Parts: sequence; C-alpha cells; structure tokens
Amino acid sequence: MKKYLALFVVLVMALVINVQTLRAENGNSGDDQNESVKQEIKIKREEVKKRIEAVREEAKIKIEALKESIKNEKDEVKAKIKELRITGREKALERFDKAIERITNLKDKVNEKIAKFEAKGVDVVGAKAFVATTETKLTDAKNKIAEINALLATSINELTLESKTKLRTLAQETQTLIVEAHKALKDAVKSLRDAIKVKIEVEKVSEETKDDNQ
Repeated sequence: MKKYLALFVVLVMALVINVQTLRAENGNSGDDQNESVKQEIKIKREEVKKRIEAVREEAKIKIEALKESIKNEKDEVKAKIKELRITGREKALERFDKAIERITNLKDKVNEKIAKFEAKGVDVVGAKAFVATTETKLTDAKNKIAEINALLATSINELTLESKTKLRTLAQETQTLIVEAHKALKDAVKSLRDAIKVKIEVEKVSEETKDDNQ
C-alpha cells in the first residue's frame, strides 16, 4: 500500500509541476515572479526525482531478496525457471531505462544548442517549450517504470492475470510516452532551425537596407 501511495504522490507532484510550468510559460507577470516560479518548479522536480529513485531503490532491494530466495529452492528445474523469470524482468526494465537515457542525452545536447543560439539573439521560446514537453513526458515515463518495478518486485512467482494486464498497460503507456518525448524533442530541433533561419533572413534584410541607405 505504501509503495502505491508513494507512486500516487509522485504522479500528483508531476501534475503540479506540469501546471506550474504552463503558467510560467504563459504568464504575464514580472521577471522576478517568473524566476520565483522557475525555482519552485526546479525544487519540485528534484523532489519528484528523489521519490522515483526511492521507489526504484526499494524495488531493487526486493528483487535482490527474490534472487537470494532462489538459493533455497531445492528443485533445480523450478530454481532455473525462477532465475530466468527474474532475468527476463530485469532485461525488460533495462530496455526502458536505456530508451530514457538515450532521449535524455539527446535532450541535453538540444539544450546546449538552444543556449548557444539564444546567446546569439535567436528566438528560442518555441524550442524551449518543446523541450519542456519532452521533460514532462520523460518524467511521466519514469513514473510508469517505477510502478512496473514495484509490480515485478512483489513476487518471484508467475504474475496473476490481473498483474499481467496491468503490466501490459503500463508497458504500452511507457512506450507511448517515450515516443512522444522523442517527437517533442524533434519538434524542438525543427523549431530552433526555423528560428535560426528567421534570424538569418532578418539580418540579411537589415544588411541590404543598410547598404541601400549608404
């Protein structure tokens, strides 16, 4: 019950962050207030991250305990089945984690490009908005993965039909979120490229106008 309560809290906090992010992006308040909101969002994101890590760590400990319990299984065939079951679960989670890691690395590179061109006067508001969407999708995906972890760590036995159904749903939702995060990141790159083109065109027109006036 505690683990599901923790996951519920994580989801609620993630929702709060999403709402506040939208307010910060669309609000018309002063710079000081916007900066305050940004700091609050940053703090809450860290809290969400810590809670997700806590759920993952708890699941990891339980899985290790399940592995140890296999040593007490006297039937070699049953022991092998249990071992393969645990290995399969770990590999499934690892695939999700690697997908999250790849997109996170890409996101960091896009952020570096955004910062670089922002310093050159390029309008990066659109690109930043898409990156924010990517971050939100990744957080939601991590929440789902944490829930999958908690579900798979409950028992070494074969999952019940209800658990299998829930697991399948969580896996599909996670995959969808990862795809959406990647799409938002591609949109961020496109938005940045379009903004750079606009900047170049504006500078070109400005130069031509300047030459005509000389």
